Amino acid sequence: MIGPPMAETVPAVEIRNLVKDFKTSFRRQPLRAVDGVSIRIEPGEVYGLIGPNGSGKSTTMKALLGLLAPTAGACAIFGKDSLKVDSRDDVGFLPENPYFYKHLSGAETLRFYGKLCGLGGRHLRERVDELLALVDLEGARDRRLGGYSKGMLQRIGLAQALIQEPRLVILDEPTAGVDPVGSRQIRDLIFKLRERGITVFLCSHLLEQVQEVCDQVGIIFQGRMIREGRLDDLIAIEDQTEIVLRDASPGLISQITVLVANTPGTTLVRTGKPRTTLERLFLREIREEER
Repeated sequence: MIGPPMAETVPAVEIRNLVKDFKTSFRRQPLRAVDGVSIRIEPGEVYGLIGPNGSGKSTTMKALLGLLAPTAGACAIFGKDSLKVDSRDDVGFLPENPYFYKHLSGAETLRFYGKLCGLGGRHLRERVDELLALVDLEGARDRRLGGYSKGMLQRIGLAQALIQEPRLVILDEPTAGVDPVGSRQIRDLIFKLRERGITVFLCSHLLEQVQEVCDQVGIIFQGRMIREGRLDDLIAIEDQTEIVLRDASPGLISQITVLVANTPGTTLVRTGKPRTTLERLFLREIREEER
């Protein structure tokens, strides 16, 4: 007996044929910032959107958050239209340049945003403690934000984005202006979010970081999505194959295709496509588009 069909999973993010035009000076054609972009992010995935400055990354994110109305197309968060206020109930957002009240301490900042989200009492106190531990700022909880480094400010910004326990976190250039140590700490935080099943939509120009943390990647250029897919598929070199061996002798390597299957003591670790870097893929796609 065949049971009822399983319900299709509602995507965390669904952007369908998004178009966004901006008015320019008198009697000139509108500027098209985003041109037919479609993105689908499943729950629990980390999605990286990359592209040059002015390519439409931030405009796409703002349309998803309902901060900009699309000229055409639609955006949805967990099945809810982005233009409706309740679509943001499950969203935490860290903009590229977050603004904080510098006279408040880290703990006071989180309490302030928690109260804005309707939290209070013991639950809020426990949530503040939990988030300060998550972003490794317990030792600076009572220090004013005016004395925080750029990396610390980004981490407290990520903590405030998580205060209401969102299912989706949107990060716009989370490591902009952050030193390598701070960048590594933010990368580790993204790993922790993925382990907790939180969906992450990441916009970054640091391609190495995107390659480390993302499951899916989209490359946007002049408002159009020019390449998208699973990271492993995108960075595979299609016309090459690699074979990785453990404890193989130089003689075996020279005759590998004939001898590997019949050579005792040799372990075939994996076969597949060798990988390029996301940076090389990105530059190659942009050059092809420019040509």
